[in-house]
Amino acid sequence: MKILAVADEECKSLWDYYKPEKIAGVDIIVCCGDLDAHYVSFLATMAPLPVIYVHGNHDESYLRQPPGGAIDIDDSVFVHNGIRFVGLGGSCRYRKGAWQYTEAEMRARIRRLRGKIDRVGGVDVVVTHAPMHGYGDFTDLPHRGFTVFHELLDAYKPQLMLHGHIHLNYGANIPREHQYGPTRIVNAYERFEVEVEQRAVVRPTFWERFLGHK
Repeated sequence: MKILAVADEECKSLWDYYKPEKIAGVDIIVCCGDLDAHYVSFLATMAPLPVIYVHGNHDESYLRQPPGGAIDIDDSVFVHNGIRFVGLGGSCRYRKGAWQYTEAEMRARIRRLRGKIDRVGGVDVVVTHAPMHGYGDFTDLPHRGFTVFHELLDAYKPQLMLHGHIHLNYGANIPREHQYGPTRIVNAYERFEVEVEQRAVVRPTFWERFLGHK
């Protein structure tokens, strides 16, 4: 499956100069937050394929008018052509406002998701706004990633983690990709295409669920 991931900055090539051939071969568009709702709606209207999204810390306007035609996957599991997506938007809490969380709050969100993940036999793609701490984040609190994401990746070993939040134009040497065990971690800033493979579904046993996959 080919994924077009977008985040943080609207891509002029996809908005101002959109042509259908620019998404040729793409199976799904994944929005990783901090995008103009009109842009996400435009993609959902023009692209003949699913557009899914999580919220960024600057997406408070979505509370008043969410993107039309796109699918909110925050705190849920979305399956498309056998590929299982899990959504966990938002950033570390650094001010008052929507879509910001403490580590404890993000851990609670992940725990609430585990039953849904287990029912579909795991996860292939983790979709977040903030990165995982130590893998593409910065040291200041507004741009710090979540440490608890390690637990999710350790438990389910997804093929791919897509995030935004860290603009690649913040500096000249910011890497777009990291590797954490079997998981490829990609910063979706502006736009990036990546492929994942459908894998056999292996559902955990009762005791694996009970013990938290440890």
